Order: sequence, then C-alpha cells, then structure tokens
Amino acid sequence: MKLDVKPGKYVLAVSGGVDSMVLLDMLSKLPDIELVIAHFNHGIRDDSDEDEKLVVATAQRHGLPFAVGLGGLGSGASENEARQARYAFLEEVQEDFGAGGIITAHHQDDLIETAFLNILRGTNPRGLIAITDNPKITRPLLKTSKKSILKYAQEHSLRWREDETNQEDVYLRNYLRQHVLPKLKPAAKQQLLKNIDKIVKNHRDKSKIIATISQSMVKDQKIDRQAFAALPVKIGNELIVEMLRELGFRDFNRTTIGRINTLIRTAQTGTQHDVSQTIVLVTDKASAWFRAR
Repeated sequence: MKLDVKPGKYVLAVSGGVDSMVLLDMLSKLPDIELVIAHFNHGIRDDSDEDEKLVVATAQRHGLPFAVGLGGLGSGASENEARQARYAFLEEVQEDFGAGGIITAHHQDDLIETAFLNILRGTNPRGLIAITDNPKITRPLLKTSKKSILKYAQEHSLRWREDETNQEDVYLRNYLRQHVLPKLKPAAKQQLLKNIDKIVKNHRDKSKIIATISQSMVKDQKIDRQAFAALPVKIGNELIVEMLRELGFRDFNRTTIGRINTLIRTAQTGTQHDVSQTIVLVTDKASAWFRAR
C-alpha cells in the first residue's frame, strides 16, 4: 500500500481500531510528515478506556505528541452526535498544535458504506460523496480496501482493538457492513467505485460553476437579491448550501434550504429570520446575508 500525503504537520485521528492503527504505522515511516496523535474517547462504550490506553501507549512508543478528548456522550448518542463531537475535538487539536491539516483513516469500504447508507436515506448526490466532500480532511486510504488494511496489520504484527458495537445489527451501517457489502462481487464493487468517482467529478465541476456565480452576486458575504431572484431555484439552493458550509454550518436539510431560498427572494426589507439556533438571515432592500445571533 502506498500513501499520497503532502509533507507537513498533521493531526492524525486514531481510534485504536485496525484502520487508524495501520495508518499511524504507515505515516510514521514517511519522511517530512509530522504527526500529532488525537484520540477522542466518546464515552459511549464501557471499555473505551482500553482504546485510549492502547493509542497513548502506541503514540509514546513512536515518540509522537498526542491529545486525548473525552466526550462523555453516553450509550444513547447517535452516530451524528458522535461524529460532530469528534470533529470538533480534532479541529481544536489542530489549532492547539498549529497543524496544517487533519488525517483520518476512512478507507474504500467506508466510502461504499456511506454511499449505500445515504441512498437508503434518500440523500441528494452530495450525500453519496460525503466522505470526499471536506477539503479540510485528508483521507489517504480511500483507495485501499479493508482486506488490504487487515493484511498489512497482520504482516506487521500490529495491535488494535475491535469495537464490539460494530457487530450490532441495530445500526444500519453495521447491517450494511455485515450483510450487504460482503455479498458484492469484486466487479460490482469496482463498478460502484467508478460511479462514485464520476459523481465526485461532476460535483466538483458543479462547485466551480457555483463559485463563479457566487463571485458575480455575493459581495462581502451579502447576496444581491435581484440577481439571486433571476437564478433557477436549484442553482439558488446550491449557492445557499455553499455559503452555509463556508460559515461552518452543516446541520441543515432540504426544507431549511428551500425556506431560505424563498426568503431571499420575497422577504420584506429590514427583516430577519431564524436559520438555526446560531444563525439568522437578514434582509434589506438590495441584499440578504447570514449573521450570528
């Protein structure tokens, strides 16, 4: 397995599972790569302290700095809550250590799982490429299969811990992992990956178009309402999504985006409207913009 990672200082997310332990081992052998090991203890499983001990011991053995975060989320936490807490911690570690980026151990099978999961949830095309859609995160194992990762771990006698909850079918992702993906023939898996690559390319092309449109009607984070009103609704929706993501706000759905689109076009001058608990949309006669509460 080969990794394509630009020289620099990175925060490496290490859970203690086989994927991140393999990535840690591989990256530690690369020149011009400076690592800070970050482990987030969600506090969901009773034995999660053992994961932390293994990660800390491994970081110390490699002579690498490390940071540990404690979420205390409890057993009832959703996958989304756990992910948001984990990434907030990783970004905090990145800032504290002055790292240029964050690396995670998502691999090829994770990419397929996420695509399947979001199809079942009725997502739009953006959801099919959710793992690839964050330029702030480097994922060097995305073209690597789980089988290859396990083979590397065994050949190099690495230690890792298995998350017992990964075997519980109560989670949809786990059901897909245990019962659906193993039935995919190699040819079908490769075709699926090719289709995902096409979607990624199309999405990036579309993002470039949206960026061009944005430059013509968004000045100082303010949207020209007259120019926006001339856009097709779908293009307006994409522009809104990009603006919210630039603000670091990702917890939105189609209904929210559609409502914002309508407000930009029709809201009365001098009004403000709730977008979330932290953001409002403000309008005057010529412009509309997002503002923190």
